[in-house]
Amino acid sequence: MLEIINNLNGYIVVVGVILFLSVYASKISEKIGLPLLLIFLILGMLLGSDGIAGIDFDNTLLAQAVGSIALIFILYSGGLDTHWEQIKPVMVSGIMLATLGVLATALVLAGFFYFIWNVTLLEALLLGSIVSSTDAAAVFMILRSQKIRLKHNIKPLLELESGSNDPMAIFLTITVLQLIIMQDSTSPWEWVVQFVAQFAIGGALGLFCGYMFPKICTKANISQPGLYPLISIAWLFMIFGLSALLGGNGYLSVYIAGIMINKFAFPYKSHIIAFHDAIAWMMQITVFLVLGLLVFPSQLPEVALQALALVFVLMFIARPLGVFTSLITSRYNNKEKLFISWVGLRGAVPIILATYPFVYRLEQAQFIFNVVFFMVFISVLVQGMTLGFAARTLGIVENENIESKEDS
Repeated sequence: MLEIINNLNGYIVVVGVILFLSVYASKISEKIGLPLLLIFLILGMLLGSDGIAGIDFDNTLLAQAVGSIALIFILYSGGLDTHWEQIKPVMVSGIMLATLGVLATALVLAGFFYFIWNVTLLEALLLGSIVSSTDAAAVFMILRSQKIRLKHNIKPLLELESGSNDPMAIFLTITVLQLIIMQDSTSPWEWVVQFVAQFAIGGALGLFCGYMFPKICTKANISQPGLYPLISIAWLFMIFGLSALLGGNGYLSVYIAGIMINKFAFPYKSHIIAFHDAIAWMMQITVFLVLGLLVFPSQLPEVALQALALVFVLMFIARPLGVFTSLITSRYNNKEKLFISWVGLRGAVPIILATYPFVYRLEQAQFIFNVVFFMVFISVLVQGMTLGFAARTLGIVENENIESKEDS
């Protein structure tokens, strides 16, 4: 601690330089087509103990805490940027993808992992659960930065799914971890009750708090506009904390609250949304840098074969099966379902969840973390760089000529 205080000015400069480089990396991303999230991960690895900067960082608890807090702001901002009128027609499909789709993806991937490698069934289910959800930060950022215009409300569906399926993955991961640690001390019926309670309480609280916040801002009548974003942060923390205390899912609550808030007009709404957009970008940069610092690149070649095989199954078998199963009664055709399957980017959430086994002191914790990190890296690289190509190839791009002019 004394060393930090004595070198505080130096650390401040380093943080400023890192943030500046991270923001400027968006220019590089636009020029070479490399997803911005991948650049943040690479930068984090370069700064880490195996990189050129040699920063020694292996605190998984701190990384998990940073990631969890960042996810609150990312999901809230994603909700604020989501328009109710756009997601209303795809609500049922989005919920099916966020629940049944996640479960199907986890089970298929776990089955492959169990039969191919020497792991227990619960360990296989754990890895499947960790990488079962698409990442809100990755999907929001890539879809919006590439300005891909998609037909038939596919974009709102993808954003709704990615913003609402994290709670399912988190629930599955924690459930499997508790089963590993406590074995069968809890009955399946209790897990079902807990699952329903988390989603029911989290959803209801999100709707209520999202409805109340515009009214509070309208009646507050604060003369200093700069305090409204502060009220929003305070409200955000209260939503998440209260939901967790009541047995709900806080991440689902803040995302739904953001969507509800955007439905109404209230004083300084645009200021609040712009503020949270900036905070969400900072959180995305921070969490990917921290997660990049946490990984040891020298250990990745040891799991490369397993991770490549798993990410292949995830992209071409597990995710498509989850999508086609979830959307079997929807109006989307096969080409649209194939594209939805391809937008199954993994990102910060799986890596954050991959730190949980360290907390539970599992023997396979480091192996699982390295495999998940490698899978996320390949997913963002391959799927992130080919979204536009996939959309055009499958013929689901709207106003292609307009889009081309904007991109040029």
